[in-house]
Amino acid sequence: DILKRLRRAHGHLDAVITMIVNEKPCQDIAQQLQAVESAIVNAKRELVHDHIEHCLDDLDRKEAVREFQSLSKYL
Repeated sequence: DILKRLRRAHGHLDAVITMIVNEKPCQDIAQQLQAVESAIVNAKRELVHDHIEHCLDDLDRKEAVREFQSLSKYL
């Protein structure tokens, strides 16, 4: 799921670069940049949630709390 989201972001970013090269309207470029940003935010969220779900279980309580605190800045 994370790779799918990152590939989507990559595709949107490629589209932005092409749009800039082809001097497309700024409104269209901004819209496409918003799609890039959204795809990256969603990928990051998915990565953090996946890490919490699969990696924190293996830690003792203190380590898990520390790890979660460290991760929370990315949410």
